[in-house]
Amino acid sequence: MNKLYLKTGSFGLLATSLLTSAFGQNPQAVTSANGFKGKIGKTLADSQESWPEKKTSPKGAPNVVVWLIDDAGYGTSSAFGGLMETPILDSLANNGLRYTNFHSTGVSSPTRAALLTGRNHHSVHMGTLNYSSQGFPGYDAIMPGDKATIAEVLHENNYNTFAVGKYHVAPLDEITANGPFDRWAVGRGFDHFYGFQLGHTDQFHPNLYEDTKVIDIEPNTKHLTTLLADKAISYISNQKSISPDKPFFLYFASGAIHSPHQVEKKWSDLYKGKFDKGWDWYREEVFARQKRLGVIPADAILPDRDPTVKAWNSLTPEQKKVYARFMEVYAGFLTHADYEFGRIVNHLKEIGQADNTIILVSIGDNGSSHSPRNGTLNGYISSLDEDKQVAELYKNIDKIGTEHSFEDAPSGWTQATNTPFRLWKADPNSEGGTHQPLIVYYPNGKLEKGGIREQYGHVIDIAPTIYELTGAKVPEMIKGYKQQPLEGTSLAYSIYDAKATNRHTVQYYELFGKRAIVKDGWKASVFHQSGADFAKDIWELYDLKKDFNERIDLASKFPVKVKELQAVFDEEAKKYNVYPLIDNALGHSAGGRARSPYGLNKKVVLYTGIDQLLTYSGPQFQGDPFTITADIDLKSTADQGVLFATGSEFDGLSLYIKDGKFQVAHNTGTIVKYLESNTTVPVGKSKLRFEFNYIAPAVKGRRNFTTPAGTEALYINDQKVAERDIVASEGFIAVYKDGIDVGSDRNSPVTDHYKVPFAFTGKLNNVTIEYK
Repeated sequence: MNKLYLKTGSFGLLATSLLTSAFGQNPQAVTSANGFKGKIGKTLADSQESWPEKKTSPKGAPNVVVWLIDDAGYGTSSAFGGLMETPILDSLANNGLRYTNFHSTGVSSPTRAALLTGRNHHSVHMGTLNYSSQGFPGYDAIMPGDKATIAEVLHENNYNTFAVGKYHVAPLDEITANGPFDRWAVGRGFDHFYGFQLGHTDQFHPNLYEDTKVIDIEPNTKHLTTLLADKAISYISNQKSISPDKPFFLYFASGAIHSPHQVEKKWSDLYKGKFDKGWDWYREEVFARQKRLGVIPADAILPDRDPTVKAWNSLTPEQKKVYARFMEVYAGFLTHADYEFGRIVNHLKEIGQADNTIILVSIGDNGSSHSPRNGTLNGYISSLDEDKQVAELYKNIDKIGTEHSFEDAPSGWTQATNTPFRLWKADPNSEGGTHQPLIVYYPNGKLEKGGIREQYGHVIDIAPTIYELTGAKVPEMIKGYKQQPLEGTSLAYSIYDAKATNRHTVQYYELFGKRAIVKDGWKASVFHQSGADFAKDIWELYDLKKDFNERIDLASKFPVKVKELQAVFDEEAKKYNVYPLIDNALGHSAGGRARSPYGLNKKVVLYTGIDQLLTYSGPQFQGDPFTITADIDLKSTADQGVLFATGSEFDGLSLYIKDGKFQVAHNTGTIVKYLESNTTVPVGKSKLRFEFNYIAPAVKGRRNFTTPAGTEALYINDQKVAERDIVASEGFIAVYKDGIDVGSDRNSPVTDHYKVPFAFTGKLNNVTIEYK
């Protein structure tokens, strides 16, 4: 007879019994092949139950909470001498350990991939941001299954696992309702995910997912960090109510303090007037505090202010007032995030879980960002000449930090918050881009309270540290993949021995062609300029044991050491998929139609009921001529609503019917231009077309608000009903911000001519996008 393959469970037992009656086989023989260890007789009385073995966690295994703060420099939090008050972080650090020589990769997706897997970012194919991927092993953003995440390993050790907040490591073309979901959080070991998929989102109108579904929280009344804390507490409460003896892993990755810096006024107003002395004063004050705390060497010298940053005393009163307000919001944003994380910590205390919970906090996935000199409020103001920006910011000073701002602080402040280091985020060659504070807290671990640890660490060390502290075993196989060795070094050796010899002795860095190599306290680095000849790059050399913040370049004094370290970098680069070096000079920047799941298709048809698409994973409108056609059926002249919308109040495009007219709102950096049909839309079936005839100007200027660049027009059933001229800046629509909706406009509205979601009340058959 043909072989029969039976599943275990009640159906399998029934089938076994039937087979025995029909064919006279030994039922025990049939089931033993399926791993059944009991006994099956012809009756229940003759049988013995057996259940599959369940996974078990190590006895007394602690819960684990990792908080990865976004875009925070070494000099932000008061826990490490900064002037942004973080009482919860202060308490954790004062009752645990401060690691003062810990490092990130220098930018978001690479740091997150490295932290979650315990492997170098190129090794797990995340050599760049997930939406800037390239078709090479180190850069394709397809994290391999043979390098498991912390969640996958702990899941195999009977942990429940939750990811809350920013994920930012799924391939761009897989962030849709179709998935595949293998590389989403729930496909990489997390039981649940609640958060956002890209580098940032609006703090008041976020684009959120739960598990694999887009969720609509509008009208929203809570700040994003509050929503994240609420969900984390909910996950923990459910887990401990259902499986009280089972440990959990919470990966909490806040959007704070990445732009947009948005927070309720009561938090920013805590700092009213506190930064009026400026960023030069801030650097000096923080530097002194850091010395008193012992988180920098006592003999350290503060580097000079970056030459691109003006001295505070040289600024006008108007500049000082605007810039100080930016910083008040920036600081309030972190203090608010600290408060919300404190709610999670307090919940753990209330349910008796705090003592047996390891809390690891990396203050930053990279250094503070290299933002524009005047900061940002919206695209229009950023498009103005620099001398005009401040005047416009001054007029809009009350908007800074609100839901009507897409704010980032001026570069003078972001550099100051990187004190005591030079440079910024995305400068992986520098300590300012990569040197992060790390806090380790574990009451049951009996840690030295307020201890300082100076051993070298890197985000790839987090995973092995967690495995050693929890007693978790890394299986040889996970989900059918034979696991490759970890590349990080557990920091557990240093937890109980402040003088322990450093074990992480070699570490490379590379992003966008900028690179560095650290070996035994020496560091060789290159500040590569995009588009420059790699062969002509000039290497610098620093002795970090004597010059931890890279003030004195020793390359000319020790050329042999430079060559030695260059050779080490080359070895590491070949080992971990770093080559080819890519500096984005060839135009492969974030987003772009090629990386969208729609690729370079000339035609895209979207149907009513589609989930919201992210602007980066949906059809792209970045410098291409195109048409958008809505196939509708109006039942009455009262039918109205949005047919298609992409973007938000800061950038976007919306096609809608209102007051019987076919209308379009085209928002460029908050400057909204409108088209309205000169006739009403007829009842019955119609095709409404928006035609965007963009002609790229000879002189490139994405934010050029005056250079002519073609026309846009409206058609009802092929009859032109409106037209206007467009300018160059209008050719790039909804770059990054918000999402794409069919039949409504969710989250932040493209225009204030309606209130979200302004869902279409007629029948919308489909929306067709065609590129010319």
